[in-house]
Amino acid sequence: MMTPRDACRSCGQTGLVSVLDLGRMPLANALLRADQVSGPEPAYPLELAFCQRCSLAQLTETVPPETLFGHYVYFSSFAQTMLDHARHLADELIAFERLGPDSLVVEAASNDGYLLQFYRDVGVPVLGVEPARNIAEVARSQRGIPTLTEFFGEALAHRLREEGRRADVFHAHNVLAHVADLNGFVAGIRLVLQDTGMAVVEVPYVKDLLDHCEFDTIYHEHLCYFSLLALDELFRRQGLLIHDVRRVPIHGGSLRLYASPVEQARPRSVAVTALLREERDWGADRADCYLALAERVRVLRDSLRGLLGRLKGQGKRLAAYGASAKGSTLLNYCGIGRETLDFVADRSTVKQGLFTPGTHLPICPPEKLLEEMPDYLLLLTWNFADEIMRQQEEYRRRGGRFITPVPEPKVA
Repeated sequence: MMTPRDACRSCGQTGLVSVLDLGRMPLANALLRADQVSGPEPAYPLELAFCQRCSLAQLTETVPPETLFGHYVYFSSFAQTMLDHARHLADELIAFERLGPDSLVVEAASNDGYLLQFYRDVGVPVLGVEPARNIAEVARSQRGIPTLTEFFGEALAHRLREEGRRADVFHAHNVLAHVADLNGFVAGIRLVLQDTGMAVVEVPYVKDLLDHCEFDTIYHEHLCYFSLLALDELFRRQGLLIHDVRRVPIHGGSLRLYASPVEQARPRSVAVTALLREERDWGADRADCYLALAERVRVLRDSLRGLLGRLKGQGKRLAAYGASAKGSTLLNYCGIGRETLDFVADRSTVKQGLFTPGTHLPICPPEKLLEEMPDYLLLLTWNFADEIMRQQEEYRRRGGRFITPVPEPKVA
């Protein structure tokens, strides 16, 4: 059951301003078996709104987290880009925080252990928290990562604190946007952290969404789209100070926050004050910057549909790469399905043999690309474009071409 709201998820202010209405959509990761394709498929409103008090962009409705995350099909380890990103971050923190066998690193939404394995490999104790039962089991059985199959929040944090399991480093990557109870989640971070500990949090950055028209990153799992202004107020409210920030390219552009308890707060970096000032300059705290997105999205949709239509009219064969959540939003909003694309290729063996939600495209192994040689591939996982194009060098050598849909359709 959907839960509509008119109050901000962070500060509680009512009167949210509607920014972009994408209509009713199926759940982005609700992939279908063959026997489900002809049956009824739930669809839910997908509307982005803006809080004029704390500057948080957010969805107006909430799908129960158990529906979204009880069984999950996204495994981080299938993307080499994610593994490299995780390894570099772990190496940095092990050295900077002087982590060792007496330390503890905790990660919320730890997925299949893709990050925590790099701490474990050098003898740093770890604990994962992952609500998806199938993914948590992979982390435990295949990577040996101790993992709690639960949602992280204030209640679990209290329990871990009482058990003496407090983190020297707490990770939360690409999860804060998934959380309905923002205040409870961030309060839980403070509870589970050592007084001298540090939280490292990564979230997709709303500025990149706006600058590059990344509307396809909007789906029911992503309840919030953050600026540093919105995050700074949220973290302060729960006793944490963001003392450093970096912009990182992962997931189409993200913010990486470093936060510590206010009582033991580390000196605030120039990067934080500079980015807060920059956000006020470009209007992160004003609704008009967000309202302009709707027209840009409409233009992108019409341009992409026009390009694909012209190619089909020339007799070209089209397929897609990446059965991703963002791909689901793009295809369903633009009305692109089996009349245009033959199939979707994806490396994830968990997804192969299933069908995309709403558009019902068959998901096939990448090997099918060389067997079928479609003339063009619509790149739905454009955030991993460099990695995918390296992997598909032979497809390109034989004349295959990629279409990147955002910020505007482009053939490469």
